[in-house]
Amino acid sequence: MWDAAVPPSAERRPTRLEAFGDVRVDDWHWLRERDDPDVLAYLAAENSYTDAVMASTADLRRELFAELRSHVMEDDTTAPVPWGRWEYLSRTGTDLQYETHVRRPRGNTAPAAEQVILDENVLADGHDFFALGDFAISPDHARLAYSVDLDGSERFSLRVRDLATGVDLPDVVTDVDYGIAWSSDAHHVFYVRSDDAKRPHEVWCHQVGTPPDDDWCVFHEADVRFSVWVRRTRRGRLVLIGTQSRSTSEVHWIDADDARSAPQVVAPRRHGVEYDVDDTGHDLLVCTNLDGATNFMVMRAALGSTDPETWTPFVAHDPTVRIDSAQAFADFVLLHERHAGLERLRILRADGTSETLDMPDAVYSVWPSAMREFDTSVVRFGYSSPITPVTILDHDIATGRRTTVRSVPVPNYDPAEYTTAREWATAPDGTQIPISIVHRRDTPRDATAPLYLYGYGSYEVSIDPVFEADLLPLLDRGWVCATAHVRGGGELGRPWWDAGHLDQKANTFTDFLACADHLVATNWCDGTRIVARGRSAGGLLMGGITHLRPERWNAVVAEVPFVDVVSTMQDESIPLTAGEWEEWGDPRVEADYRTMLAYSPYDNLRAGVAYPTMLVTGGLNDPRVQYWEPAKFVAKLRHLVPDSHVLLHMEMGAGHSGPSGRYDAWHDEAFVLAFVLGVDAERTAARG
Repeated sequence: MWDAAVPPSAERRPTRLEAFGDVRVDDWHWLRERDDPDVLAYLAAENSYTDAVMASTADLRRELFAELRSHVMEDDTTAPVPWGRWEYLSRTGTDLQYETHVRRPRGNTAPAAEQVILDENVLADGHDFFALGDFAISPDHARLAYSVDLDGSERFSLRVRDLATGVDLPDVVTDVDYGIAWSSDAHHVFYVRSDDAKRPHEVWCHQVGTPPDDDWCVFHEADVRFSVWVRRTRRGRLVLIGTQSRSTSEVHWIDADDARSAPQVVAPRRHGVEYDVDDTGHDLLVCTNLDGATNFMVMRAALGSTDPETWTPFVAHDPTVRIDSAQAFADFVLLHERHAGLERLRILRADGTSETLDMPDAVYSVWPSAMREFDTSVVRFGYSSPITPVTILDHDIATGRRTTVRSVPVPNYDPAEYTTAREWATAPDGTQIPISIVHRRDTPRDATAPLYLYGYGSYEVSIDPVFEADLLPLLDRGWVCATAHVRGGGELGRPWWDAGHLDQKANTFTDFLACADHLVATNWCDGTRIVARGRSAGGLLMGGITHLRPERWNAVVAEVPFVDVVSTMQDESIPLTAGEWEEWGDPRVEADYRTMLAYSPYDNLRAGVAYPTMLVTGGLNDPRVQYWEPAKFVAKLRHLVPDSHVLLHMEMGAGHSGPSGRYDAWHDEAFVLAFVLGVDAERTAARG
């Protein structure tokens, strides 16, 4: 692979960066200048080099794309979601990149009864990139509010469609963010705007049929650490506006019958106190960490009361169970919880009885699925495991009967040929770190298999064990695939995040290393054939583990990686920076600066180190991890270690999530898998 071309070299233009008496000289700081023709020329040169190196894998990529496609039912339909007299669903079709959204009269499955309400393929026609942001049906089912992004910047245009005619109204509101909520009269749409740093900071309201210039600001958040959201409750009587930092939250409500009414606070913010609410129709259900409830508890609050001292307990805090959400229905409350590293659903009935839903696998993921109706006796949930494709089920809380609504079809796949396992690695401080594993039953556990190890470990985000068809090409070639549930995520509750962010961030990296070492020591894999992969904050993890133990990895895939930690967190003009200080630290504070500098992958690259083969990706329009982070990382690494094997693949017309169409996404995944398999083949050949 690597004899195909001469790698490019980015010019060195030193920039002096100084803080707390510490001086850093950044030779590639200039790559931030998007309008500099030299920047685009350098990115183009990197892409050309990557194409040349990967040219030898062209046949393999075609083979992998065909395999990925063979495991997808291209003409497919989602589970219908009942709401009033309608059922809402979406369809995919062969050779179509995007979904078509339809509805039909409830219970009428005749194709002729379907009405197309939005065809993403039509909207995407003529555009290199397309993403649907939000999709909200009005309460009277007469209108659709939706938003689209055509360049990957995540700055959307909001439109309103008359569902009787299928025609969009003249209303077009530009430069909006995620979040749409309807008023009860279906004449007003609430939406979110972002500031110049891409922080969602305001909620606005648009009256359908009036010029967007007449829209008014409903709520403004001045604190740069906080981001806002908006949604309508399932009960329908309230529009909720939330504002959230990494450690503190505040929720306001508006009477959905009066779009021009002023927002009322549920409880004023207190630093370190988080809460979310739902509407029971009588009072509010409040899920909160108030009073030291680290893993959250549930309380009830009278609408209009703003003093938490008046709230009454409903579900007590349990230090071994993390409550992720509490959803209110007419006759029950649904809790989504985490216990011992796995999710679970618990139903609390109005009569005081409760039920925890049982699951068939030892390693799995379960979550509340789409439920639009407040007055129902059915809990709809999604289920998956590393060997079980996503299945949507209805559980009748009165009879206990469980019905499979839909199981995602996976052609050319027999779950009996695969199996899963759960292992626990011991971190340097003695903490037990869970690992989810999947492999073919005929793959021997004799220390010969190659290992694909994935990780994330930030923002209290849990990477739960679910079925991933994209792994089948590796599994069918004898790979063991595993996910390391490292600290910094949320798999074992709030303490799991607390132990993996701010000044404890190093635990995320050493946990991942411990997982790799454990899998080698217990004969799951060949220790010389390990490929690590992570995305975004998981890309930071990839940079961290590469810095700490470069010799452990045969290859590393770092997708849209957050690797220039200190410089990014010092620059408030970069999208999302200020709100991240409670996750990573504030480098304007010396202690935080030095902690972050100690692990920042870009700042810790060193000459003479035998770094593993690496594939690094980015997106020119990425608002979350700016394109220059992966570009600078590759430029510096190639300068320090001229004979290093590193590729930069920069999407020039996409953002954080890469290509938007599903076929384009499969081609992109085939590219990554070809890199992984190609590097492993080279390692195997070199060993004879």
